[in-house]
Amino acid sequence: MSYTQNFSLEGKVALVTGASYGIGYAIAKALSAAGAKIVFNDIKQEFVDKGLASYKADGIDATGYVCDVTDEEAVQAMVAKIEKEVGVVDILVNNAGIIKRIPMHEMAAAEFRQVIDVDLNAPFIVSKAVLPSMMKQRSGKIINICSMMSEFGRETVSAYASAKGGLKMLTRNIASEYGAYNIQCNGIGPGYIATPQTAPLRERQADGSKHPFDQFITDTKTPAGRWGDPEDLGGTAVFLASKASDFVNGQVIYVDGGIQAYFGKFPG
Repeated sequence: MSYTQNFSLEGKVALVTGASYGIGYAIAKALSAAGAKIVFNDIKQEFVDKGLASYKADGIDATGYVCDVTDEEAVQAMVAKIEKEVGVVDILVNNAGIIKRIPMHEMAAAEFRQVIDVDLNAPFIVSKAVLPSMMKQRSGKIINICSMMSEFGRETVSAYASAKGGLKMLTRNIASEYGAYNIQCNGIGPGYIATPQTAPLRERQADGSKHPFDQFITDTKTPAGRWGDPEDLGGTAVFLASKASDFVNGQVIYVDGGIQAYFGKFPG
């Protein structure tokens, strides 16, 4: 057998949450290119329909479901439906997430809880739903989309950093608790990726100059000297979803253009 066949996902069913666009969509495309059957969800039918249209345009036969990943009962029903209509979920990518950029002293507790609910509770809920079948077949891959904020703090993202730090530890705990079932749970920590979520940080100023944060990321902080593209995450996702990573468990791989290895460029 060719070693590259270790990266094949032929015959596997991959559920990518919130994968109508952005990072989730790019990861789903990569998994599909490696042979996986793609299943995704979004919170509204209009988002699912837009996602299905995009997959179809890219030649991908995906199946979409409307589901709020913070609703445990709805998630259990969705997973049961996927198993009946498509097959047992072999690969789960917990991608759905939100961010609220609000100074902590101005943030309402309800806003904090909402971010925690989507970014941390939901991965717990969806993982819990797919684990029994993975345990029964004694194989499975869970990939949590963590963040640079799983390691760092920054102004205005107290809820997001708290959730993503917790998600890193949930990743390690799933690996610890279910490794004996040949289930691997790892994380991907994207760096600064050009998506709709980060668009406000890349907007040009009124005078045509770069947004200060955009300039900070590209000119000072990232050795690669650019924002990442969603497609930059595809190779890592395929690796973590495939047989090639069968002895990799409880890790977070940062796809960040070198940010975590770099102190930063001294200004001037």
